[in-house]
Amino acid sequence: MAFELPDNLHPNCGPIAWMLGTWRGNGHGDYPTIEKFQFGQELIFTHDGRPFFHYMARAWIVDEQGEKVRDAAIETGFIRGIGDGKFEILLTHNTGIAEIWHGEADNGKFEWTTDAVARTETAKDYAAGKRLYGNVDGDLLYAFDMAAMGQALQPHLWARLKRA
Repeated sequence: MAFELPDNLHPNCGPIAWMLGTWRGNGHGDYPTIEKFQFGQELIFTHDGRPFFHYMARAWIVDEQGEKVRDAAIETGFIRGIGDGKFEILLTHNTGIAEIWHGEADNGKFEWTTDAVARTETAKDYAAGKRLYGNVDGDLLYAFDMAAMGQALQPHLWARLKRA
């Protein structure tokens, strides 16, 4: 699907302009403390001309046939362009976690690393994350590595999404 740069795109957001819009697809999850799973997902990146994107993601667990079993994670936040391909990311999750990330983008690749994590009293133990988003043949591919539940940083989620 063709993509046009918006007229009012702030220059600080240029390196991630390709992410604007809605993306949908499927992914896989794995971690030493849980069973392997498959999920469906929708990511939405919007902007209003200021130097940030609003980000919203929702996921649902699917069975072997790809049918929805139950709702899963929801996260929302802001990706703030600070110039020279650098970004500050603020996310909140329905699971009681809030994060601050730092990221860099260039040539269709956007990598984030956590700087700070805050958890509510009822949130599961989560210490750090690393995300990699990439534009691969017009699709959005991503991987999320996580340190949680006493485990070291390691692969947790990966998905391929198509522009909706």
